[in-house]
Amino acid sequence: MLNPWRLRLLSRLAVLGTVRAVAQDVNLSASTVSHQLALLETETRTRLLERTGRRVRLTPAGEKLARQARAILDHLDAVEAELRGDEPAGLVRIGAFQSAIHTFAVPAATRLARAYPRLETELAEREPHESVPALRAGDSDVIITTTDFADLPLGPDLEIIRLATDPIVLVTALERPERPGPAVLADYASEPWALDIPQSYMANLTLRLCRESGFEPRVVCRFSNYLMTLQHVEAGLSIALLPGLAVDPRYRVATKALATPVTRTIVAVTRRGSPRRAAVNAVLDALRQPVRLPAMVEQAGR
Repeated sequence: MLNPWRLRLLSRLAVLGTVRAVAQDVNLSASTVSHQLALLETETRTRLLERTGRRVRLTPAGEKLARQARAILDHLDAVEAELRGDEPAGLVRIGAFQSAIHTFAVPAATRLARAYPRLETELAEREPHESVPALRAGDSDVIITTTDFADLPLGPDLEIIRLATDPIVLVTALERPERPGPAVLADYASEPWALDIPQSYMANLTLRLCRESGFEPRVVCRFSNYLMTLQHVEAGLSIALLPGLAVDPRYRVATKALATPVTRTIVAVTRRGSPRRAAVNAVLDALRQPVRLPAMVEQAGR
């Protein structure tokens, strides 16, 4: 018999890479985790780990079992939920990037709380480079992300539901004199720029678009919060490229479409490989429902 707890540890090892990281994640000692993984090898009569000095890595058989373990654990969760009844119930963990939390995740969670009292949602802010690994590791059940994050593509192990198309726009202070028509980025080469934190989706995209336009942006601030970026831009201290969803109407800023349009596709993603829990299906249905979006953002199905 395969032990679900040990399968979970193997799945975590495949994502986190080291026994020490797994131990910290599950609040156990490294020796306890190693012992449990050794017992899993005994149970399966298969060599799952290769030891090189003080480190371990998964064998091909270990990698195969780790992939299957996630589907097995999801199936167990679905069986437990089914035994509790047909009504969506239990915890669903949702990971979403910043501007999708208030536009998609919170409205969905509000509707779900009214419709299904036994269903609990847990929201976590996760950038695309964080949300996909969290989904595959089982730390999130549903994520809201973009298919356009080239550094971490979505694979066939994931199911994708399109939610909206969001344009990238140039954001400047409202009082700033602007040329008519779409923005040509090369015209803003000497401007001070506000960027997201390094390696985030928008930071990488802004750098790439500026460099393709022939210049390196002069970065004067970096914020992980779009509201702080908007405040900085509103004060006339910088300009920024932001997704349309991130432009909060409470700030006195102007937006301009780009001369060479750039959009991102916003999607909800969940794992494939096992029947989905009723609670996860309810979350996906709630995310598909129409929400109030900025006029520049096109929702799927409209």
